[in-house]
Amino acid sequence: MKYKVTLNGKTYEVEVEKGKAVLLDEYEALAPAPAAAPAPAAAPAAAAPAPAAAPAAPVNLAAGETVSAPMPGNIIRVDVKQGDSVKAGQILVILEAMKMENEIVAPKDGTVAQVVTSKGSVVDTGAPLVVIA
Repeated sequence: MKYKVTLNGKTYEVEVEKGKAVLLDEYEALAPAPAAAPAPAAAPAAAAPAPAAAPAAPVNLAAGETVSAPMPGNIIRVDVKQGDSVKAGQILVILEAMKMENEIVAPKDGTVAQVVTSKGSVVDTGAPLVVIA
């Protein structure tokens, strides 16, 4: 079976046979032709602008070193609770991103001062997860 795969602007032609793949050709992908602009529609009556979303309430973090999410994802497990003693390298949280489970570990020995996240939470890059004092 032959496949054409485009990755980072390059197109590869690959042939696959029972467990092995052979690269047949590699070439630069052509830029797609610009689409014709749609005809302008009649402007609707002046609509009121949508209200701005209210910012999320800031989280008051305990004193200590904050362990943050290195990437956006879903929290599938929290292995510590407030007051637990942790060692450097100990798993604090499991974060699922792109179908991969990522272990978020303690950067230092200490005591968990605050657990900011919970199982099932969706977090962005840089979101605080745990504070270690």
